[in-house]
Amino acid sequence: MSQPLLMPKATAVWLVDNTALSFEQIAAFCTLHPLEVQGIADGDVAGGIMGVNPIQNGQLTREEIEKAEKDPKYRLTLLEPKVRVAAAKRKGPRYTPISRRNERPNAIKWLVRNHPELKDAQIMRLVGTTKSTIDSVRESTHWNAANLAAMDPVTLGLCSQIDLDLEVKRASKGAVGPDEMDEGTTLMTAEEAMSRSGARGHSDENAPDFGTGADHGPERQDEFDADSVFARLKSLKSDTDN
Repeated sequence: MSQPLLMPKATAVWLVDNTALSFEQIAAFCTLHPLEVQGIADGDVAGGIMGVNPIQNGQLTREEIEKAEKDPKYRLTLLEPKVRVAAAKRKGPRYTPISRRNERPNAIKWLVRNHPELKDAQIMRLVGTTKSTIDSVRESTHWNAANLAAMDPVTLGLCSQIDLDLEVKRASKGAVGPDEMDEGTTLMTAEEAMSRSGARGHSDENAPDFGTGADHGPERQDEFDADSVFARLKSLKSDTDN
C-alpha cells in the first residue's frame, strides 16, 4: 500500500463488526497482528474505540469487501486517494543517524571554510547541529579540534546537494558583486548629473571649432560696401582698356 491506512484500529473494529472477513484478512489490511484482531473481536482490545467506515473514507469499496469475503485467501487493496495531502515538514534540527553524528564537526569545518556566507541557522539545518558546536569549531575551541578535517557534508551523507545549493543560494541572494560596486547600474544623483554635464559643456567650449561655412579667416568676415566694390571694378576696366 502506497498510502497508510487512516486509523487502522478503528477500521479494524468496523470490519470486525460489519463484515465476514477473516482475522488474517483484517490484520493484513490494517497492518495489525491476527491475535490483536481476535482481541478486538473478543472485546479485550480497543474497547473504547469507535469503528470507522473505510468505505466512507474512500479507502475501500463494497465490491472489494464482497470479493474478499468470498475468497479467504484474497487480500484487500487500499484505494488510491483522489486528493494527495503534502506531508508536513518537520521543524527543528535535521535528524542525523548515530553512525554519522561524529562526522558533524568535520562537516561544520568544511562549511565554515568554503561557505563563510552561510548563517549559523543554515548550517544547523544542513548538518543537524547546535550553535554552540558551530562556534566551537569556528573558534577552534572544540574538544577534538586538533583532529578535525574539513569534509563535504554531502559526501558524508549529512545533507543532499540540492539542500546545500539551496542554502548557499539563499545566503548569497542580494549580495553585491565586485564588478557592480564601482558604478554598474547605480543611479547618479541630480547634483552629480548636473556637475558632469557642466564639465562636459565647459570642455566643449574650449575645444577648437571645426565647423564649415564662411566663418573661417578674417577676410571672410569683413563687410564690403557698394562704393568700394564699384571703385574696384572701374580700376579693373581702366587697366584692360590700356
